Amino acid sequence: MRPRHIPSILQFTKLIWQQVAASWNDTETAAVAVDGTVGNGHDTLFLAELVGEKGHVYGFDVQASGLANAQERLESASMAERVTLFHDGHEKVAERLPEEIVVAGAMYNLGYLPGSDHAVITRAHTTIASLQALLPMLAANGVVTVHIYTGHEGGSAEGDEIQAWAATLSWKDFRVGRYDFPNKELNKEHLLVIEKL
Repeated sequence: MRPRHIPSILQFTKLIWQQVAASWNDTETAAVAVDGTVGNGHDTLFLAELVGEKGHVYGFDVQASGLANAQERLESASMAERVTLFHDGHEKVAERLPEEIVVAGAMYNLGYLPGSDHAVITRAHTTIASLQALLPMLAANGVVTVHIYTGHEGGSAEGDEIQAWAATLSWKDFRVGRYDFPNKELNKEHLLVIEKL
């Protein structure tokens, strides 16, 4: 039986993003979002819906099969024009995004692509490099969500390194929140939410 009142990490992530997107209505600027881990495109489509007709989503993934699935999903939902997909690692975010761009928010869903080779996983060094490159581009009150999975080989080490890195961010410049279930025994997950002040 699932809890009635405590949201799952995925539900909580969507709640955060819906709150973030509501603030975009207060500005004339078109929102730009980044999906650092496109996978099969579920989060990419969610972000494309949130940014609206004027906004844009830039997505990164190293696996062509996932990008093809994502493109098909976006086209089926008539959202493909709102998204640019890069067949590249998310650590290339600063090189790939247009110069002078201001990012309203970014989403990372770490681990491996469901239904694919589980040996191809996100790694702490590239994820941290991506986050370090992205934070200077983030708007004031922009948000980054990082969903960490630990149930696969390498997942716990990646999660530990990313959480340790996030703990070093200046309190003056950022707030870092964490949402998880400390009594979950198998396949622990953590959600980091970083807001730039």
